[in-house]
Amino acid sequence: MSVQDGGWRGRLKGVSSPLASGARHAGRGLLDILLPPVAHDSREAAASGGLSPDAWSRVAFLEAPVCDGCGAAFDYDGGDFAADRCAACIASPYAFGRARAACVYDEASRGIILKFKHGDQQQFAPLFARWISRSAAPLIEAADAVVPVPLHRGRLLSRRFNQAAEIARPLARAARLDYLPDALIRPMPTASQGGKSARGRRLNVRTAFAVTEAGRRRIKGRRLLLIDDVLTTGATAEACARVLLEAGARAVDLAVIARVKNAREPLK
Repeated sequence: MSVQDGGWRGRLKGVSSPLASGARHAGRGLLDILLPPVAHDSREAAASGGLSPDAWSRVAFLEAPVCDGCGAAFDYDGGDFAADRCAACIASPYAFGRARAACVYDEASRGIILKFKHGDQQQFAPLFARWISRSAAPLIEAADAVVPVPLHRGRLLSRRFNQAAEIARPLARAARLDYLPDALIRPMPTASQGGKSARGRRLNVRTAFAVTEAGRRRIKGRRLLLIDDVLTTGATAEACARVLLEAGARAVDLAVIARVKNAREPLK
């Protein structure tokens, strides 16, 4: 079992087949009739595992048109001749080629993301994977493999799982893409990014990531989809993309659950 893929918890492994898959779906349907699923954010019954209608209605999902470089929403659709990138991305493009976020990181989404990230509530992972599958569909279609942003072993031990890996795994499986949980590692511990300026965030993670020798062979010449939870200034994704490109990746795109509304600013 990969270190990043599932943290320090063991997993049951079995043989998957169309017949087994069909049996699971039939069994799940019967169970939902007998014991209707509840929403992840409350004890309210739901049609399927997800958010309650109230929580769903408050999440600000990002719809086209968005900036191709950072995923920010444009105020209006400029039509066929409008630029596909915001002014900041044109002036100072990120190392990753394109980016998409499923929603805005605000009061409505922050709580459920933090429950997942710090509250050990992994039931949110498949839901967030579905959100990203929708928002990042063009990036997924162009990708050859999926890479989660890694955690340092110390943080992985305290958190017990890598939230990016928990999202990336079902997303890659659904899209039938190679999943590379240990191609990218974080050998150096870093201070929390919280409270740091954009420049401080970039300096904090500038040398935090590395590509393994096995990972180098698997990413060479391929277009990668990097998965993380939240895009704030883009410093972490930028650092990851740079080492992946230096190791031979053809291109790196980014997909996240959420982005802060004012995440993008010209790099200094």
